[in-house]
Amino acid sequence: MTHHYPEGFLDRDERFPALHELLDSYAFSGNSFTDTPDEPGAALKAYVRQAMRTPGVLDAVIAEIDDLLRAGLFNDDIADDVDLLPHVEPPAGRSVEQCLATIRSHLERIRTTGVWEQARLPQTDWEWRKQFPELSSLLGGYFHQDHPRFYRSHREALDDYLDGNPEEYLAEAAEELGAFLSCVSSDKELERAAEILGLMVYPPDGVPLRQWLTDVQGILTHRLRRGAV
Repeated sequence: MTHHYPEGFLDRDERFPALHELLDSYAFSGNSFTDTPDEPGAALKAYVRQAMRTPGVLDAVIAEIDDLLRAGLFNDDIADDVDLLPHVEPPAGRSVEQCLATIRSHLERIRTTGVWEQARLPQTDWEWRKQFPELSSLLGGYFHQDHPRFYRSHREALDDYLDGNPEEYLAEAAEELGAFLSCVSSDKELERAAEILGLMVYPPDGVPLRQWLTDVQGILTHRLRRGAV
């Protein structure tokens, strides 16, 4: 079966890319299904909040769940496709198919009513990374625990990011930094969220985290303006 996805939705060359994305949310949230027929669990709530940001995603994942349930999880014809999916554990006494059917019922209700649980901030690690993907790439890719082995300073690492990525990535990082700093008001929450996004080194000596991130955003914006001249 061929699915048609929103432009730029997923790059995975798989039969079930939307379902893979959904199951990733569970894999980062305990790797088990926690939904009941009456209440979606934390992983599904997080997934829905992010899915609803892009038109067509909910339709795609529902279609893929239908495709999988129609074929059968243990159908040899799709065995290779199923092997690519995160393997999430069902609770005792329930099968994966039953869990997927429960998920589908929640997704169908949300698609029909347009009502889902909102949240001021992302509620799971997966949701933080999904909402701020380029910021996660910047912090996790250049300010990770091995940062001191590769860079002599924070600015050297940032320059490496600036020189090694196209302008659209820089623009996305700057935009995400603005949204990130605006939505996280508590400094304690900011530290926790930045760590989730991959930041594993302290800011430069004497510089608070919020100020350093604001400075990084300014440097990104300056580079973009300079490139536009």
